[in-house]
Amino acid sequence: MSDNATKARVVFQFTVPAARTEEFLSAYEKIRYEVAAGVPGHLLDQVCQSTGDPEQWLITSEWSSLSHFEQWERSQGHRDLVKPMRACMQDPKSQRYVVHKQTSKGSE
Repeated sequence: MSDNATKARVVFQFTVPAARTEEFLSAYEKIRYEVAAGVPGHLLDQVCQSTGDPEQWLITSEWSSLSHFEQWERSQGHRDLVKPMRACMQDPKSQRYVVHKQTSKGSE
C-alpha cells in the first residue's frame, strides 16, 4: 500500500445559522485542546468557515487510523463533549477518507 495508508481524514460539513456562530465557536474553543491532548489517535483538526456562504462550515480532522476515530465517535465521552457544538449545527454530513499519499515541503 502507500506511504500513509493508515492515517485517516474525517470531513464534517454542516450549517451554522448566523445567529448561532458565536455560540458554536465558543463551544469549539472549550473542547479543542481537550480533544487534541486526550483523544488517542487524534493528530489535528481544523474548523473552517466558507468564504462564499458564512453559514457553511466544516471540521476536518486527521487521525493515526480510522479505527481510532471510530472508537472516539462511538464513545459516550465524544457525544457529551460535542453536544454543545452539535446543538448549533444543521444538516451535518460526515465523510471518512484513508490517506494514501501526503506531500509537504521537503518530502520526496
